[in-house]
Amino acid sequence: MAPEVARDKASFMVQAKSLSLAVSLNTTTSLFMAQTVLRVFAAVSTLAAICVMATSSQTIVLFGFTIRAHYSYSSATRFLFATDAIVCASSLLSLIFVYHLSRSGSNLKTCFYLFLHDMVITVLAISGCAAGTAVGYISRYGEEKMGWMAVCNRVKSFCNHMTISMVLSYVAFLSYLALAVMSSNKVMYEANGEYQRNERQACP
Repeated sequence: MAPEVARDKASFMVQAKSLSLAVSLNTTTSLFMAQTVLRVFAAVSTLAAICVMATSSQTIVLFGFTIRAHYSYSSATRFLFATDAIVCASSLLSLIFVYHLSRSGSNLKTCFYLFLHDMVITVLAISGCAAGTAVGYISRYGEEKMGWMAVCNRVKSFCNHMTISMVLSYVAFLSYLALAVMSSNKVMYEANGEYQRNERQACP
């Protein structure tokens, strides 16, 4: 009777481990898929934002003077353009890294590097969005106390293009914010797994 109980117990343990391994593999596959989709989404969003911003130009004649509005005339929008370019390039490069992780397997060190990358890009993206939003608000609504007049009532087409570019930049930021959260959870999962492995090895 005892050998049968032992065999049943061993069989149950094997099935439990197999089920746990299957769930872990399924979770890992879903995680890498989500990582890939969000990075592609961020790259496409920033690339579209760059294209819209680069082509947003409008020329008007005011009091006999020709005035041209272009993103390069503002340091804030130039900064947004640069951050979008960096986010786009980083997204494409990180896709290679994520693909390598999906093929070779992840560990605590690589997961931490991925989290660090996502966190830096998230901060960079929101800094560019914040700079663009500040100058965009002043351009659209002005600031009476500072004596700054709104200009979007005269260059509506330019401002509308810049607004679209800003929205696309914020979409990329939200994508990286989600990626940073996912990467931090992955780091915690790998750290917990490594701790448990070390505990099992320490036990006699």
